[in-house]
Amino acid sequence: MFNLRAGLRAVTAAAMLTLGVLAVPQAMAADQPAVAVAKSADASTRALVKADPQAAAAAATVCGSGYTLFRAVPLPEGTDPNQRLATLFSYQNGSKGCAILDNNLGVSRYMYLHVCKVDGTGCATDSGSFTEYAGPVYVSASLCAPVTAKMGKSSSSLFFTFKTDYMFTCG
Repeated sequence: MFNLRAGLRAVTAAAMLTLGVLAVPQAMAADQPAVAVAKSADASTRALVKADPQAAAAAATVCGSGYTLFRAVPLPEGTDPNQRLATLFSYQNGSKGCAILDNNLGVSRYMYLHVCKVDGTGCATDSGSFTEYAGPVYVSASLCAPVTAKMGKSSSSLFFTFKTDYMFTCG
């Protein structure tokens, strides 16, 4: 009889533990922040958001309310998203744009983020040593706004320099 009770307790404990483990991911999924992703976002942006939704949502929160994620680029460019040093996010709210350079290292690094209107005016820059992110930097007319992002040990010892004209919607 003792072995039967011990066996029942063990089975009951295992069942409760299994139910608890199965319920935890559902609870976590409900707690995960959501980020609005533009219909025109590319497949790599969608994959990055799916793999790390909290980072995309956190950066969107920094930009303010009403922003939609347009593009996310793991940096250095061509790096496996799981081995990236930083992630460049661009968000749009109507014609306004916001960029964030997210530090994926978790230690303070020199970061530089620069965005301008397509005609080279209305530029905004954020640079310095940051543990979390550089930005947000805003542009009032984000259509084809060029973006430059840099990260390194210092401004003269860079891990990468990334420049693009396609961080925001073009046409």
